[in-house]
Amino acid sequence: MIEPMDARSIVGGYDASSIRIATIGSHSALDICDGAVEEGFHSLAVCERGREAPYVRYFRGRRDPKDRLVRGFVDESVVLTKFREVLEDKWQAFLRDRNAVFVPNRSFTSYCDLDAIENAFRVPLFGSRRLLRTEEREEERSYYWLLEKARLPAPERIEDPAEIDGLVIVKLPHRVKRLERGFFTAASAREYREKSRALLDQGVITEQDLDAARIERYIIGPIFNFDFFYSPIEETDEKLELLGVDWRFETSLDGHVRLPADQQLALNEAQRIPEYVVVGHNAATLRESSLKDVFDLAERYVRATQEHFDPGIIGPFTLQTAVDKDLHFWIYDVAPRIGGGTNVHGSVGHPYGNSLWRRPMSTGRRIALEIRRGLDEGRLGELVT
Repeated sequence: MIEPMDARSIVGGYDASSIRIATIGSHSALDICDGAVEEGFHSLAVCERGREAPYVRYFRGRRDPKDRLVRGFVDESVVLTKFREVLEDKWQAFLRDRNAVFVPNRSFTSYCDLDAIENAFRVPLFGSRRLLRTEEREEERSYYWLLEKARLPAPERIEDPAEIDGLVIVKLPHRVKRLERGFFTAASAREYREKSRALLDQGVITEQDLDAARIERYIIGPIFNFDFFYSPIEETDEKLELLGVDWRFETSLDGHVRLPADQQLALNEAQRIPEYVVVGHNAATLRESSLKDVFDLAERYVRATQEHFDPGIIGPFTLQTAVDKDLHFWIYDVAPRIGGGTNVHGSVGHPYGNSLWRRPMSTGRRIALEIRRGLDEGRLGELVT
């Protein structure tokens, strides 16, 4: 594992007047790049060939002779054959030569080898390098392990499909779209067998993934993704901030729920079982009487990360929850980095973050603001690992 001291040493050798904020050109990169330029930094997107157009063309930044942005916000882009090439020594050197602070997103940890990220990627990461692996469900010390240590509410796990006695969700990857979900629901062992067989026959899932799938009690209620930020260098005010809330659009699930019940029942076998591929997000707010409960969840998560994954969470993280009829929050997923839905707040900011900071404050901008504060206070080394 590259230790925080190694990252501090690298960032300590940077030209503080020329820091760039870099990220993988996918996921929440637009929010990261927009936030960077809002706080006076240049932005850099590492792209994959065939997927580079938004960063290279449509949101490319253009500056005037005084270095003021007049259009766009992606200052520089690098197009690689595959995202994983960023792990190569020459591209690491390229990023260090540009004084890059790298903001990890889910695409970074999905397309690039985690062992290499932890042990060989010698570019300062904003946030906790140690926590990135907790997002992998198959890891012994995954976020489920961390939630248990923090005594945080998570949906009950069903160990054996034969024990299904109520509605559950089965979590496993899609066979073809490996980074997407091959999830399905079932209310009985029989339904589990029927649906899994249908999905196997359709080529949506594999036997191997099904054997390793996690089966959880399904929480009936709305979904809220809480976009938090934790500042280890804040000395005057609260270190924990709720910046905003988002929720997901999923295909083909959202198409199913727009159909009358009789039309759902009339669908053929290939259409009847919905998929859960996330295709977009929208913003939300929460009733104020429940805010205290959400902050309590986040505080307990932060303490658990500090106890078990020194130095603990740094910067953004997202608690993904479902809320039951009794207004109890159940954490079904945790993102120990910038969340997937923060682009909805790009430029205009998060509702809560705006109010707190008295200006538009998206997660991307909050990251850049923290880097700016770290530079100004000589504490940037405390923010990178």
